[in-house]
Amino acid sequence: MPIIPSTYPNPPRHLFNGHLETIVPSLLRKILGVNYVREKINTPDNDFLNLDWSKVGGSKLLIISHGLEGDSRRHYAMGLVKLFNQNKIDVLVWNNRSCGGEMNLRPILYHHGASYDLNTVIEHVISTHSYVEIFLVGISMGGAQTLKYLGEKGDDLPKVIQRAAVYSTPCNLPSSAATLKLRRNLFYRNRFLGKLKKKIEAKAMQFPDLIDLDLLVKVKDFDSFDTHFTAKLHGFKDSADFYQAVSADNWMAHIGIPTLIINALNDPLLGSECYPVKLAESKSEIILEMPKRGGHTGFMVSGQEFTWAEYRFLYFLTKEE
Repeated sequence: MPIIPSTYPNPPRHLFNGHLETIVPSLLRKILGVNYVREKINTPDNDFLNLDWSKVGGSKLLIISHGLEGDSRRHYAMGLVKLFNQNKIDVLVWNNRSCGGEMNLRPILYHHGASYDLNTVIEHVISTHSYVEIFLVGISMGGAQTLKYLGEKGDDLPKVIQRAAVYSTPCNLPSSAATLKLRRNLFYRNRFLGKLKKKIEAKAMQFPDLIDLDLLVKVKDFDSFDTHFTAKLHGFKDSADFYQAVSADNWMAHIGIPTLIINALNDPLLGSECYPVKLAESKSEIILEMPKRGGHTGFMVSGQEFTWAEYRFLYFLTKEE
């Protein structure tokens, strides 16, 4: 411990590389039977967050943080909702600002380091509900937000939060950002940039004096986008400053509860520094599992409705491993 051998049995035969393991579930996987009740809460800076609840009358709660340009309707969120609900655990999926179908009010959007909004969600839940235990999980970007939050809180983490788990998580954001420059990742780069550019166009309608749409048209890569838009809107010098400043591994050494990190070794969006081997070897709270296969937010299993990662989360969080 706490680097453990993986139990992932490998993906279905037709998903024969990391790209297919990533893309096919993202495009084709459907989870039926999940119905949310939405709650809108205010943030300290006079914005709002949309929270999507799926309650079954449980005494325990799972809080899910979604990935980049995701929301509560993504397959990886709904799979966890359905599985944990079946095990009598309430679930809350919070939507980052501008995600979940409604543009936020402030000039800022969201990013990998937006743990302040996760903190707002958790404070709201604790003040309005009486759960005996809360679990935190995050997928991809949401995993980074979760790890950063846990490290920032350290020994001051609310006692009701007992365990956490993340997967496909860019623990080191500069390393992950570098992978998007690779030719083999052109599909992901174009897909994410296309969605984010639409967000910036919508934000420009709210704040026309703040956004340069002529510059946006010229942006072809994440370094340029994050320098001219993400960094500018959120108060960083440029993309490099932003990536380093918000990277979760700045805080992970201070995590004080058992936290499972699952990152597949063939994840096309994770660089080598996203696998915190040295930290896991020296820190008992960090449990690192590195399956050889799984892709990015994949981990499909033949004949199963739920992914291996979803079952793994359930077991880790509830079985006192």
